[in-house]
Amino acid sequence: MSKIFLISDAHLGAHTESLENQKQRRLLSFLEHVKIHGDRLFILGDLFDFWFEYRHVIPRYHFAVLQSLSDLTVRGITVDFITGNHDYWAGSFFQDALGITVHADPLDINIHGKRFLLAHGDGLAAKDRGYRLLKRFLRHRVSIFLFRMIHPDLGYGLAKMSSGISRRAGFLDDVEEEYFLYARNRFQEGFDGVVIGHTHLPSIREEDHKTFINLGDWITHFTYGVIENGRCQLLNWKNEAIP
Repeated sequence: MSKIFLISDAHLGAHTESLENQKQRRLLSFLEHVKIHGDRLFILGDLFDFWFEYRHVIPRYHFAVLQSLSDLTVRGITVDFITGNHDYWAGSFFQDALGITVHADPLDINIHGKRFLLAHGDGLAAKDRGYRLLKRFLRHRVSIFLFRMIHPDLGYGLAKMSSGISRRAGFLDDVEEEYFLYARNRFQEGFDGVVIGHTHLPSIREEDHKTFINLGDWITHFTYGVIENGRCQLLNWKNEAIP
């Protein structure tokens, strides 16, 4: 039976050069592990701290990770990218150049005979009402057209500044119960598992043989999910189980 890996929230490009180098080394070693042991990889958003798809430009500091992801698909490993609130402008480059399928919305999928909902997790909290409206605006083709008129160096600079302000506002450490309630409601709709990211707080909870996982991040926790033989696990990159 296939072995499924899941990660989220690396926010590549967000931090100091030394921290970025550390993050990238760990992520590349993890992707090499997936190449050897995995059959499918799901990226549940915010792989990048910012991504905008220009027609002829990609950020050079993401090249090593993009190449490693391409190596996975060349090897026959399926890679799915569910976009988050920092990289929702990902588009056809991932499919055309890397062989990665991009999903702009949560994914309802059967894995090993069980029904899973995979999502980044943004917009789920009650206080996210304003963000949900902003998300629709930012994804509109007019907004994309206008941003594409900005030179990439300036565009990425503005985005990094905006992202830094967002991070200083704090993570969503007060909505974990609300997120679990969201998962419980999905369980009542027939889902066997709900996997999200977004809050950077790794956790795994089971209720009536159904599983809720928050994947944490690849900034401080370096956690990832595994689904194998119908069993869900949350691990860190030292392969230690998260209780």
